[in-house]
Amino acid sequence: MLVRTQCKGREVTGLQVGAKNVRRYFPKHVDAIELQLDHLYIQCDLTPEFWEGQAEINDPRLCEWLDFKVFRRKPGRTPIPLAMIPSGKNSFRLRPATEHGHSRLRPAAVSAA
Repeated sequence: MLVRTQCKGREVTGLQVGAKNVRRYFPKHVDAIELQLDHLYIQCDLTPEFWEGQAEINDPRLCEWLDFKVFRRKPGRTPIPLAMIPSGKNSFRLRPATEHGHSRLRPAAVSAA
């Protein structure tokens, strides 16, 4: 799924997931998800507002990672698309997205023997 970074002024505040992604990827009873940020795994709580039209993931560790890994390479604070890839039950990997909305990381090619 494609998500976008969210900023308020110069401060990174989290990820904007979007209502369609919430309906498709997040079971209603889930109150937290696990995010893999490179080698770091964090658990992020989903607030009641997440289910009521404010589909945002806010966590101080996520914000610090986004600020360091994403925004230090790009000037300004315009929203940046990222790929949030399901990797298990209530678990996702966060990766850079290409212009076409896909992750830059591709599955390893399987050679025919």
